[in-house]
Amino acid sequence: MTRCAWAGPEQIYIDYHDTEWGVPEYDSRALWEKLVLDGFQAGLSWITILKKRENFRAAFEGFDPNVIAAWGEEEVTRLLADPGIIRHRGKIEATITNARAWQRVEQREGFATMMWAYVDGVPRQNSFATQDAVPPKTALSERVSRDLKKAGFKFCGPTIVYAWMEACGLVNDHLTTCPRHAPCAALARPPH
Repeated sequence: MTRCAWAGPEQIYIDYHDTEWGVPEYDSRALWEKLVLDGFQAGLSWITILKKRENFRAAFEGFDPNVIAAWGEEEVTRLLADPGIIRHRGKIEATITNARAWQRVEQREGFATMMWAYVDGVPRQNSFATQDAVPPKTALSERVSRDLKKAGFKFCGPTIVYAWMEACGLVNDHLTTCPRHAPCAALARPPH
């Protein structure tokens, strides 16, 4: 069996693939962090974000949306001067906006509850044999993207959302030839 083609050659990428990508994530805050990071990835490679992830976590107070929601121009200015992260004003401001949107969703129904409802609480199991067969977006990611935008989120287009759904295990897109396909499928929980 061979890992998904995108996983490597750098060890940080292999480790991410082998231990994190595609593992179902049920924690609201962790789901939000990954959505924010996928938004920062827009126009860049994931390895760039992965290498800076710990810097992001430090700069964004552990991605605590309740802290970030209270931020304003002072924090934006501080982050724009931080060479350890992606210094993009629009993405930084979107993170603050998204923290506020997350708070509203979390209070209303729970962010994790809302997201997992799209797949009825059970990860979708795909059976792609080649990377070329994996779509960049789906009708479902378009729907989730639309709903997130209605809820006030930014930097959450359907391609970003699909990459996020793959990363968080809402869909299992490990290739059938990958040794992580079956273990990730086995982690699927039945709906509560």
